[in-house]
Amino acid sequence: MTEPLQPPAKKNPQLRSPLAFLPPVPRSRAALGLTARAAEGRFALQQCAECGAVQYPPRDACCKCLSTDLPWTDQPPHGELIAETTVRISPDLYFRNQSPWRMGTVRLASGVSVLCHLHGDVRKGPVRLALLLDRAGQGTIMALPEQEVPNMADDPQLRELGTSPKHRRVLITDARAANAPALVRALLDAGAAMVFVGESEGWRRWPGRAALDAMERVEIVPLDVTDSASVREAAGTLGGKTDILINNAVFLRPGGALDRSDTVFAQQELEVNYLGLMRLAQAFGPAMRARGGDGINSAAAWVNILSANALAADPTHAGYSAASAAALSLTQSLRADLRGGGVRVMTVLTGPTDDEWYAEAPPPKLAPRAVARAIVDGLERGLEEVACGDIARDLVERWRQDAKVLERELAEGAGR
Repeated sequence: MTEPLQPPAKKNPQLRSPLAFLPPVPRSRAALGLTARAAEGRFALQQCAECGAVQYPPRDACCKCLSTDLPWTDQPPHGELIAETTVRISPDLYFRNQSPWRMGTVRLASGVSVLCHLHGDVRKGPVRLALLLDRAGQGTIMALPEQEVPNMADDPQLRELGTSPKHRRVLITDARAANAPALVRALLDAGAAMVFVGESEGWRRWPGRAALDAMERVEIVPLDVTDSASVREAAGTLGGKTDILINNAVFLRPGGALDRSDTVFAQQELEVNYLGLMRLAQAFGPAMRARGGDGINSAAAWVNILSANALAADPTHAGYSAASAAALSLTQSLRADLRGGGVRVMTVLTGPTDDEWYAEAPPPKLAPRAVARAIVDGLERGLEEVACGDIARDLVERWRQDAKVLERELAEGAGR
């Protein structure tokens, strides 16, 4: 039975932070397909389009008929554990530091046998499988108990493959954002040790501040993502304490490119949504990357909340779509920068939210609670890509099918 995870002891600031060792990184192009599905939380394997044979490990040609048409297909996440071993000594630095580490072979209903990590409560027999990202950001499979067990998420191996906020300190960059209160509550319910919430222009009072300030384990701190000095000062105070950073700062104004007579709003959209992210990355990124091996409350994740129109522009929000696209591109670069410290970068793509700036958008709209739940769930599962809400999921799916067709559909919708 998994023992409940205990809060970590206070660190001695005079001691050197442990290095963040990573599992082996190199993967073939075919194997990177496994990583892409793990990033989305899907349990998918290659399945031959010619003969239907399921493939594992990933490969370039079918093991039965040699066809090269091997689309990734969702599979039933169930199997039977048929063999297991415990790695106690390894030449790899990562597994040497993590030993003992349980591994096993699971046979799927399709007949394929997969090598996977084993949850501490798994025994021979039926198991449930999850495709997860390891500390190096590569796809791997873990066998879990078929049914939920007490303290299941506290298993050391499962925690290594996730970015749970439990016992970690979280920084939310914008206290005034509509989703900030819901985010704080969801993180505290998930066991976060402390939640810092950034506030720009502290002299300007706003509804909800008193309620936020009165919460236990919550601290409002000065932070303005449009001010480099403010971001650097916040990083100097919180950089060594921030285990998870959630960037919810956003600025948007409706309107197409021809609806505006100047670039004032466009400049502000870039200042907050793109350059704000750049300032945060430069100030907080190095410290978080250096703390990736800090134990139970190591630096674990960076979350960016972006519009799904970062993939394909909404002409009725031209400037915001452009700034979101720039932020998405920067997020992908940040993911590569932080990977060396084992820090996960998660992109949360949303549709229209339930606030004043989407007042004219038709329903459904995302409630703050839905965004908060999606973020906490993504952190606990260690995801890299989350499409939040029906509209965002639909847009992402259509973008994958044909980006050019989606562009025309959005343009025609804006012209009605």
